[in-house]
Parts: sequence; C-alpha cells; structure tokens
Amino acid sequence: MAPTKTDLCIIGAGSAGLSLAAGAVQMGARVVLIEGHKMGGDCLNYGCVPSKALIAAAAQAQMMRTGGCGIAGTAPRIDHAAVMAHVHATIAAIAPHDSVERFEGLGVRVIRDWARFLSPRELEAGGEVIRARRFVVATGSRPSIPPILGLDEVPYLTNETLFDLRERPERLLILGGGPVGIEMAQAHARLGVPVTVIEGRKALGREDPEAAALVLDRLRSEGVEVLEDTELRRVSGGPGAISAQTEGGTIKGSHLLIAAGRRPALDRLNLSAAEVETDARGIRVGVGLRSSNRRIYAIGDAAGQGQFTHLAGYHAGVVIRPILFGLPARARTGHIPRVTYCDPELAQIGPTEAEARAAHGDAIDVVRADYAGNDRAVASGRTEGFVKVVVHRGRPLGVTLVGAEAGELVSPWALAIASGQRMTAMTGMVAPYPTLGELNKRAAGAYFSPKLFENPWVKRGVRAIQRLLP
Repeated sequence: MAPTKTDLCIIGAGSAGLSLAAGAVQMGARVVLIEGHKMGGDCLNYGCVPSKALIAAAAQAQMMRTGGCGIAGTAPRIDHAAVMAHVHATIAAIAPHDSVERFEGLGVRVIRDWARFLSPRELEAGGEVIRARRFVVATGSRPSIPPILGLDEVPYLTNETLFDLRERPERLLILGGGPVGIEMAQAHARLGVPVTVIEGRKALGREDPEAAALVLDRLRSEGVEVLEDTELRRVSGGPGAISAQTEGGTIKGSHLLIAAGRRPALDRLNLSAAEVETDARGIRVGVGLRSSNRRIYAIGDAAGQGQFTHLAGYHAGVVIRPILFGLPARARTGHIPRVTYCDPELAQIGPTEAEARAAHGDAIDVVRADYAGNDRAVASGRTEGFVKVVVHRGRPLGVTLVGAEAGELVSPWALAIASGQRMTAMTGMVAPYPTLGELNKRAAGAYFSPKLFENPWVKRGVRAIQRLLP
C-alpha cells in the first residue's frame, strides 16, 4: 500500500494539536491528525475542565456554609453523584468543539489510533503509513507514579480516574502538594470529605512563600490536613481501606490520589526510529520547538517546557509560522502565567521575588498592593491577598497575585510582559470603579510614588513653578 502523503501530520488531539490542526487546515495545508485515546486530550477529559467544574461545585457548597455580608450560613446538602454529573455534563458541553466531526468538517483527516514512527519521514497509524513534510508531536503527558513500596498492590486514583467516582470518599489521602493536589484537597474538603495531603517537601513549593502560606492557611482553616516535609514510605490495604506509612506514623484513608507530577507521553511513538532525541523532560527542542529531526516538532507537554493548556496553545501558534510559511519563530517562556485555582487563587507570571533577586540582585524593585486597600474587595468581604510586582529597569519582570480572582487579574500583566511595556502602561490605564482590577493600577502606582512624593527635588520644583504661575 502506498503511503498517505500530507503536508502536516499532528500526533495528539489535545489542546496543542487541535489548535494547530484548526489553524493549519484553514490556511490551506493538508492535515492529518492522529489520536489514540480521547479527542480533547487531558485538559477536556481529565484535567482543566472537570477539575474546575468540581471546584465550582465546591465553591457553591462553601458559600452556603460560610454565608457572609449579613447572610447567615447554612449546612449545604451535598449529593456527590449529582456533583459528578455536573462535572461530566460540563465535559459533554465542551466536547463538540474538540470532536472528530468538527475537525473533519474543517477538512482535517482524523485517524483514531496510536501512532508509531517507522523512519525519520514516516509513521504508521490505523493501518496506514503516513508520509508528511512535517510532523508535530503533541501527545501531552500522563500522571507520574512514584516508586513507593506497596503502591503496585494498592488501588489508587489519578486525575484520569478521580472524576469517575460517584460516591463520596470517606477519607481522601493525596500524595503531592503541588497545584493539582492542593486544588483537589480543598474542593473535596468543601464537599464534605476529610482530606490529608502528604508532601515530601514544601506544599506549593514553587510559589512565592508568602502567597503559598496564605493559601495553605486557608486550607488548614477549612479542615484540610497538610503534612509538609513528610516522606511517604509505604502503602498497603485494599479498596476502601488504605494505609499510608510515613516517618511520623500511619495515616488511614478510604482512597488515595496520586498527584505527584506528570511525565511526557512518548512511550508508544518509537522516537528512536525517527531519530528524535529525548530526555527526562520530553523531546529535546530548540528555541523554535524543532527536534533533532528537522521535520519533527514538539509542542505542549511533549516539549518539556511546562504543562499548561495555554502554553500548549501558544506553542501551536509558534510552530505554525515555520511549518506553513517557512518563517523563523521562537518560543518564549517569561510571559506565560500559571494559576492554582484554589481559594484564594494564586497566580504567577515571570519569576517570583526570590527568583528575581537570585538573577538580578539589588537591580530590582518590589512593589505591592493589598486587597484590604481595595474598595471592591472590602465591599465583597474578600480582603485577603495581595499583588506583588517585581520591576526591573522600569518594566514588570514578575508578578505574584494571591486573592479573589487572581487568575483574572494576572492577564493585564501577561499583556504588559509579553509586549515589553513599562510600568507607565499600567498606571495610565483607567480601571472602572469599584473593581478588583484597580489593584493592578495601585501596585504599579506604588512603584512611582516614592519618586514623586518622597523626592525633595520634585517638591522644590513644584514650589518654584507655583511662584512663577500667574
């Protein structure tokens, strides 16, 4: 059988692959898209979409429980099966946008099978040999399972199986205090599940310590047990009765969720036949996301530069330039935000204060604005949190936000950093009153306040000008 020839073959129909396929085919390229599992990938089926639907349900329960603004709280009646039905209804509502039918309607050839490279220019999938001018690996990542004694004999959950639960766990143990572990810990606790998080180092250890402390204090106040610097040595037990042994003793639970990071999903691809080099992070790529094989690119989680849906979409926009137009392209990282969708939310773009000081020493300024000084936050009873901006040579370098709607508030900073704007761009913005968005302007204003209000030369100049004015 003669090989199927195409301009572009994309392996993986997650956010990265779908974005690239839609853009390329609508600009005239012949596109083959290969997916061995579910259209929409991890984000739609096991990650961003179901987790945020669960978090939304948990937030409703917590709002009823706590009340506020003169409204008395009341105990919510939680139907765990109904909550999970909401989660799956959310997936179903979004799924048509990522479906085979939609992409075939755009003109993409979709093959539902696992792909395997046969040579540097050909792969096999669905009983066909595909020969393409360019290949893009967009296979995403899978949960990383740590080598813990007894884990292979104990039932455990990952994000790929957690949302299949219909009955509420009696007690949930979570291994991992990163964003996924913390989000799921708070959500389940708010839905009435006792939760213990076991973290070998510091929970949210990648984040600004002051911001992470705010989040962890909130979780603990809501009843989540967060064990830091705690090594999980062994697990044992069976369905509904899990024992986790640490140096501090044994912790018992009904379910165990592994949230200990992710690894790129490259195992099935036979990349050695394609002469593609890899390492522990994923496929080795240059600044343009091209692999050691000039015909093969990697984007999203497979490229080893971060595991975010929005980063994957950005990568798709980068590689479409050289693939379709032969133009140079460069993937940047400093303008990519990340958000942990707990309550309060924690958002970060660029380096934290500690990272910036390590890189630039005293050549940075750090300014902040607290939620407690924002009128909308006060009116809403949501005064916990702050915006912290690291400034280098008059431009924002990194921003930490923790508090209500932090994931929304980070977007103007993402624009400012991506476009190289100076702090004056934020101070020149007129934010509607009263909004949380005024926090960003106030933080930017804090950078200029000492230069204007504490500079004696400014005061002398103003007095001199006032004497000269008619």
